[in-house]
Amino acid sequence: MKIITLALLLIFSIALKADEDKLKKIILDSYPDLPIKSIKKTDYNDLYEIFLGDQIIYSDKSFNFLITEGRLINPRTKIDITGDRLQELTKIDFNQLPFEKAIKVVRGNGKRKIAVFSDIDCPYCRKFEKETITEMDDITIYTFLFPLDFHPDAKFKSAKVWCASDRAKAWNNIMLHNKLAENAGDCNTPIKETISLARDLGISSTPTIILPNGIKLPGAVGAKDLEERLNLKD
Repeated sequence: MKIITLALLLIFSIALKADEDKLKKIILDSYPDLPIKSIKKTDYNDLYEIFLGDQIIYSDKSFNFLITEGRLINPRTKIDITGDRLQELTKIDFNQLPFEKAIKVVRGNGKRKIAVFSDIDCPYCRKFEKETITEMDDITIYTFLFPLDFHPDAKFKSAKVWCASDRAKAWNNIMLHNKLAENAGDCNTPIKETISLARDLGISSTPTIILPNGIKLPGAVGAKDLEERLNLKD
């Protein structure tokens, strides 16, 4: 009986994979530039999840309709299924981040860790530093410099921070006291690489916090919320 069950499951999974591949071909025939990362059948009738890297859209297996901005909600539990799936699909391997290209700030024993993609001229990044990070202890923060295009001075300011003899102090000075490091900003910096890294990871806004479990948190998350997220078990 066990062998029969396994065989049936295998047949079902092969058929399902064929349907997913067929749907992908149908979609790309109409939208050849659509960046489809994966297609997966949901548990809801003939609804298929189409993951595009930074969002999820839905269709049936024959592409008779396309839901582009809807949220799939479980009406009984009120759980945002789309949000949970997007969070899962966009997880980052925290331990594989190039920490040598980040500014390291240690508070207390530094036992807990987060990574942050931050723009030196982003008001929400400064809010995050002033109202969240300063309220936390026993944490190590790896800040990846991510100057956004619409802040024209941010790249140069970021270079000056990176070129400082004490990068952690220089970062705190500019973010907390608006005091920029006094140097030419002409040393070798990883800023081009960290900008590229952010885009590869699907990060487009600042601040974006990455937790050790790989979950991304966009925006100036408060200290209490961040503490709760760090205390959650994977």
